[in-house]
Amino acid sequence: MALNLGVHVYEKATAVSTPVLADVSIPFVVGAAPAHSASDPAKANVPVLATSWDEAVAQLGFSYDWKKYPLCEFMYSHFQLYGCQPVVFCNVLDSNRASMKDSTAGDGQTAVPVVEHQASIPFDAIASTIQVSTDATFGTTLELDTDYSVLYDEDTDTCLVELLDGGESYDAAELYIKFGIVKPEAVAKTDIVEGLSVIDDCMNTVGLIPDLICAPSWSHDSVVAAVMATKSEGINGLFRAKALVDVDTGENGVRKYSELLPWKNKNNVVDENQILCWPMVKLGDYKFHTSTQLAGLMAQVDTANGGVPYESPSNKNFKMDGCCLEDGTEISLTFEQTNIIAGYGIVTALNFMSMGWTARNNYTACYPGNTDVKDQFIPVSRMFDFVANTLIRTFWSKLDKPMNLRLLDNIQDTCNIWLNGLVSQEYLLGARVELKASENPVTSLLAGIISFHIYLTPPVPAQEIHFTLEFDVDYLTSALNLAA
Repeated sequence: MALNLGVHVYEKATAVSTPVLADVSIPFVVGAAPAHSASDPAKANVPVLATSWDEAVAQLGFSYDWKKYPLCEFMYSHFQLYGCQPVVFCNVLDSNRASMKDSTAGDGQTAVPVVEHQASIPFDAIASTIQVSTDATFGTTLELDTDYSVLYDEDTDTCLVELLDGGESYDAAELYIKFGIVKPEAVAKTDIVEGLSVIDDCMNTVGLIPDLICAPSWSHDSVVAAVMATKSEGINGLFRAKALVDVDTGENGVRKYSELLPWKNKNNVVDENQILCWPMVKLGDYKFHTSTQLAGLMAQVDTANGGVPYESPSNKNFKMDGCCLEDGTEISLTFEQTNIIAGYGIVTALNFMSMGWTARNNYTACYPGNTDVKDQFIPVSRMFDFVANTLIRTFWSKLDKPMNLRLLDNIQDTCNIWLNGLVSQEYLLGARVELKASENPVTSLLAGIISFHIYLTPPVPAQEIHFTLEFDVDYLTSALNLAA
């Protein structure tokens, strides 16, 4: 046997692990975006991570026609109004699919006038399909990036074919242009449902696990809302999230608050993982689904609290100047009416007490049918999600290790230290971890299953503050005696 002379130093694994905190207020947003107009277009039906406005526009394009392109609504709200990031988008509009484009929209038979060396065609024109000529027969065609370039102007909702200085026909007065167009109206419910399934790819492709699921312009559909709720229960079969859902405010939707409860019950939006919103909100000429702005508000509140979702977004300011329906009809709500709406488990908006426009309601969609405190309150339910997601991420590396006292102590000590930290910061009122014999029968231990019991108490929102006023006669007699 060889000698091992000398001084040797060995390392032992730390008895306590460092918690891997769950991602908080990261939206996963499904819908259509004008990626055909983007400078670096992302593929359809894949998670697209954006940490800034410029990055989102470069990958997804941008248009102010939010009815066609609802991802742009979310992009504008989250980055421009709330200044929050990141966002994971899933664009379901695929300009390469035959069903989502019209290859013969621009047949090139009509001359397009050139103004200041630019010819305007529809914004939906797909750049890769554009052919440009100075004659109707297309005997010769101009060359991209040599004779012309293609630009998209979201302000005028046009695609611009710009003649380049030094190129052929720079001073042409008219052009003949052939092009295909993308058809956002071809996006169907099945495409949105397919896009929602992409959330399971987020961890592998962008390294994040979203905890908010949004589908502006689509979440009012009962099928879409149900799929969103199902995904919220278990992303990758493990991680929890909240689905932000809108009540339908369209022509056949809810147009007054008294219709909300029948609509909610009919469409079965009663899940503890759903947060339901009504009506839409507006800012200037822009209309937003309330779920869109709620995602930004929740991210803003969570960021201010160190990334811990223990505080409700209720009574915090939206970026809005009024409530409206899809067609722009303004909705005026009184304090009493918003109380009724909140009692239905629906988030709305209120302008009251000189606080400006604020979110109103602490309840998830399960209320009032489900009054379990861990389910009914938005911040309490989100804290349970946050703790659950953090535990999964922290102890995943412990799977398949030998089940011995060292492993059990490591898990229990790590949990208690982390939870005690949350308590000391008042994110939790109290918390502890126990390893109970009654919950760990021998049959489970033999199967390699160990169960820890975590008790935790997030603070509930102070929804009502009562003061009792009483006339105290003693003060009156005392005052008169002093005066005498």
